[in-house]
Amino acid sequence: MIETDLAEFSQVSELDPTAMAVLRLSLLDWCAVAYAGRQTPVARILRSQAEEEGGTPQANVIGLSQRVPARMAAFVNGTISHALDYDDTHFAHIGHPSVAVIPAALAVGQVTGASGQSVSEAALIGAEASIRVGLWLGRTHYQAGFHQTATAGAFGACLAACRLLSLSIAQTEMALGLVSTRASGLKSQFGTMGKPLNAGLAASNGVEAAYLASKGFVSTPHGLSTRQGFGATHHAEADVTALKDLGTRWRFETVSHKFHACCHGLHAMIEALSQIPDGDPCDIERIDVFTHPRWMSVCNDTHPTTGLEAKFSYRLVAAMHLLGHDTRVPESYSDAVCKDAKVLALRDRVEVTADAALSETQARVQVVLQSGQVKTSTYDLARPWSLDDREQRVLNKAQALLGTRRADDLWYAVQDGSGPDVLLAHLNA
Repeated sequence: MIETDLAEFSQVSELDPTAMAVLRLSLLDWCAVAYAGRQTPVARILRSQAEEEGGTPQANVIGLSQRVPARMAAFVNGTISHALDYDDTHFAHIGHPSVAVIPAALAVGQVTGASGQSVSEAALIGAEASIRVGLWLGRTHYQAGFHQTATAGAFGACLAACRLLSLSIAQTEMALGLVSTRASGLKSQFGTMGKPLNAGLAASNGVEAAYLASKGFVSTPHGLSTRQGFGATHHAEADVTALKDLGTRWRFETVSHKFHACCHGLHAMIEALSQIPDGDPCDIERIDVFTHPRWMSVCNDTHPTTGLEAKFSYRLVAAMHLLGHDTRVPESYSDAVCKDAKVLALRDRVEVTADAALSETQARVQVVLQSGQVKTSTYDLARPWSLDDREQRVLNKAQALLGTRRADDLWYAVQDGSGPDVLLAHLNA
């Protein structure tokens, strides 16, 4: 049973050093995007709710001086860190591992007084598990309308919390069974505050299920895979190979960090356009964008009207990039840019076409000039990165979002194994 395999995985003692190095980069990246998202409307709303509800002071919320219950901290911090849609993605299951798992690990880590090393290990276990569960659920689950960040992510958050609470294999199975009846999240929320909320729900659901199991709560231990379980009712492919080599091969090593503040489905297009020499946008007759068919239902909003919707629009983001708007900067995606006459004029010259010959990480662009000249470029996000190159780009991004000193201090704290209290103090200083 998948639940038993996952429960046993939660207790492995030897973790791959390369996967741990990538996890530390994702932890820094998570801190940066969470800090940058702390003043978004959804962040302010949820902090207000947390402040009004109060409760046992267990864990910190970014941007709030008082502590709140652990599951509330995971809920708010998970949402905040996904508010800008600038966090890491894993294309194997089309989900965002860190925003569901890291907030849960930090919250439970604060309650248990766990070391930074223990929190990082729990986060790696949870992130890897969320990817494997996402693979088990498969593309049909995603195409049916479920948001893998929220659904698969809840199981990963649960395992991270279970590890930090030192639950037994049997207790962890109970927690996984319980979270199977809580996991939720729909793609229909994309372009609204509901999308980042999905990440918060995953983190909170994982923490809640782990705590209940620690108190002896009894559930169906095979709630993910059993008849009428989560998989059967949520269009899962139930891929039996999804957990192959679990614990010996770490898929989290190939997580993709974002370097543009929009849906990851747009990034290959942006990078491809960046390879085309600059020219006068007025000379452009047409821009053709070719992408994998699956992205057509995710980030092909043809006429976005808000900054949140803009993050899911090939046409608008292509126009933004070609007109010099910095797609790395979260503030570039605004309601105002969706009304800008120059952007709209160029947007309407962008045509997006599905091409099944392209992988999900690839895009091809073709810029046709009024002179008849055609410029083409292709980019693949799956191109290999050295760990040093990845570290430099993540650190550069963190410095841009946090400021150089805060980013450097946080990176030192992450590498030094500082605990969650220290990391969150840096974000609330």
